Amino acid sequence: MHEAIGAVETYSPAEEAFNRRRRTWGLFLGPVVFALAWVSPLPLDTAPHRLAAILAMVVVLWITEALPMAVTAVLGPVLAIVCQVAPARAALAPFADPIIFLFIGSFILAEAMFVHGLDRRIAFTALASPWVGTSGARILVTYGLVGTTISMWMSNTATTAMLFPIGVSIVAQLRRGVSGQDEALRRFATAMMLITSFGASVGGMATPVGTPPNLIGIGLIERITGTHIGFFRWMAIGVPLVVILFAFLAVYFTRTSTRGIEVGEASARIVREELARLGPVTRAQRNVMLAFAITVLLWTFPGVLALLGQGDSPLARSYMTSVPEGVAAMLGAMLLFVLPVHWNARRFTLTWEEAARIDWGIVLLYGGGLAMGDLAFSTGLARAIGEGMTAWLPGAGVVLLTAVFTGVAILLSETTSNTASANMVVPVAIAVATASKVDPMLPALGATLGASMGFMMPISTAPNAIVYSSGHVPIGAMIRYGFWLDVAGFVAIVGVLALIGPLLF
Repeated sequence: MHEAIGAVETYSPAEEAFNRRRRTWGLFLGPVVFALAWVSPLPLDTAPHRLAAILAMVVVLWITEALPMAVTAVLGPVLAIVCQVAPARAALAPFADPIIFLFIGSFILAEAMFVHGLDRRIAFTALASPWVGTSGARILVTYGLVGTTISMWMSNTATTAMLFPIGVSIVAQLRRGVSGQDEALRRFATAMMLITSFGASVGGMATPVGTPPNLIGIGLIERITGTHIGFFRWMAIGVPLVVILFAFLAVYFTRTSTRGIEVGEASARIVREELARLGPVTRAQRNVMLAFAITVLLWTFPGVLALLGQGDSPLARSYMTSVPEGVAAMLGAMLLFVLPVHWNARRFTLTWEEAARIDWGIVLLYGGGLAMGDLAFSTGLARAIGEGMTAWLPGAGVVLLTAVFTGVAILLSETTSNTASANMVVPVAIAVATASKVDPMLPALGATLGASMGFMMPISTAPNAIVYSSGHVPIGAMIRYGFWLDVAGFVAIVGVLALIGPLLF
């Protein structure tokens, strides 16, 4: 979601040098790959052959980040028009897909939470709970749980940027009041930082709006296969997955990082003071909570009807036609512009200037990825790729394909944007599954969820880069903890999809 709210990505000099070299190579390699693919005698008709050349360059530019991700996403369909792969109306139609408006509406709701400090109020209220007290383990778990929960509805980057200074303050106070050895403090500080970024990234998988790859996958699946994944059905997979992964994080970090740690009263006092400084709940915060609650109700109402055995009733069908998820999100967002904060001054909950700060680049990235996926299937390129890759996986069943594409997405997301990973892997997963005569739903969902993983390096995600800048996270610790979370995520994604997926699709 909103990938830049107050976030600053900080890399070491070596990583900065690597990123510069990677982008430079991408600027030269992209056109070279395009030219080679264009002149190569591929066994394809003209349109898919030209699209293959365009797609090859787009993939190189995405992986190397030689151009801004959104620019590359728009470049693909624009070149498809110039190269006469498809007419402009067909190539650009995905930029008006209904899920685009689900993106925009949910982004505006998240921006309102950020503008009015509702996210900080939730965080400090949880940390000030008497149950948390001065226990290092309880502070760590509660802190991570807050990030995971908020990230279900807000950007993982924004969530990390909001929690990061709180965690740093707690660690700073520990240096004065901790009971334990310096080594114990270092372990705890590392865990506080990593559970900030890992928890925020994991939490985004719970809901369709939690992280862009979810909506990218949902959109590609619907446009290519015609199957709609509603809010409730996604959560039936996403919530159990997040519960499993957060439980893994909580057990892993508390067992390795909280021995010998007892937080002093000073740290607990800081949290209480910050909560007191926020004052009582404001009118604007109440308005945001109201708009958000109405939106969630609209999103989940079809699922409630299904639980009551009315999923195929005329009411349910009429509701899905009249209030799809994108419309529900926009209705909730529009409420923010009419709910007053100060009626006499005609001041409302959100101004357009505030709403316009959402990350429009992610919207373009989604539209471009959806456009390339559409073109790949309409020209026959996806079918050719699927048939070619099927030869490498003879007789592969749905579970094996799900495992393969989940693993590919996780590996790719270690060095590439998770949105780009979803854009690249999900269409291939659908194509290969279709060519293998396998239902593409679970492999595509595995690729979608796998794209949200990737925890081993500062460059893997913006949240990782933020916490790495604290100086409390040795690169070896990030690799070690991130590797085991990747492994746990792979097993959990494949397992949850294999067990729950057939019940839903």
